[in-house]
Amino acid sequence: MSANIITTDSATEVVEASAPLSAEDSLRAEGYALLGAMLRGPATQELLDLLAAIEIDHPRSAIEHAYNVLQQSASRTTPSAASQEYNSLFIGIGRGELLPFGSWYQTGFMMEKPLISLRQDLSDMGFERQQNTHEPEDHVAALCEVMAYLVQEGSTEQQQRFFCSHIQGWIQRFFEDLQNANNSNFYIAVGQLGESLMQTEINRFNQPQ
Repeated sequence: MSANIITTDSATEVVEASAPLSAEDSLRAEGYALLGAMLRGPATQELLDLLAAIEIDHPRSAIEHAYNVLQQSASRTTPSAASQEYNSLFIGIGRGELLPFGSWYQTGFMMEKPLISLRQDLSDMGFERQQNTHEPEDHVAALCEVMAYLVQEGSTEQQQRFFCSHIQGWIQRFFEDLQNANNSNFYIAVGQLGESLMQTEINRFNQPQ
C-alpha cells in the first residue's frame, strides 16, 4: 500500500478510485476528501462549482446543515476571493493567521514528538512522503486525505487507531479557530463542515463496543 502525503492529485480521485462502500462510509470518505481539497490549497472554480451543486432539501443533521451552508457559501465565492482568503489564513507574509499542523496544536511548536509518531505510523501503513513536498505530514489536509484513504481501503481498527492517535486530540480546536479567524469568510463554512464531521467521527470511535 502506498499513498501520497500532502499532494494527492485530487480529492475526487481519492473517492472514485475506491471499491464499493456502504452509503455511510461513502459519505465519510467524500467528507474527508472534500476537506482535504479545500484545506490543501485555494478552492478552484471546479471545486467551487462542485460544492455549489450540493443539494440538500431539508437538512436535519449537523452535517447536512453544514453542507447546506457550504453550498451557499461556495455559490457566492470566486476563485480569486478564495485564493486571497486562503493565503491570508494559511500563508501570509512570514506565516498565516492559522498554523494547520497537528504538532503545533498539540505542543505549541512545529516538528515535535507528535509528528515523529505520525511519521512512524504512516511508514508502518505503507504511506510514502513525496520528495517534492515542503509541508510536514501533520498538515490537516494530509490527515484528511489519509483518513479518506483508510475509510476506503483500511479496516475499522486502522481508521480508529489513526484517528484517535493523530487527529482526535486537537482537530476540533483547529476547526473552531478556522470559523473564528479574522480572515475567514468562505472558510467559516469549511470549518463548520470539519467540526461536524469530526464530532461524528469522535462519537463513532469512542462509543462502547
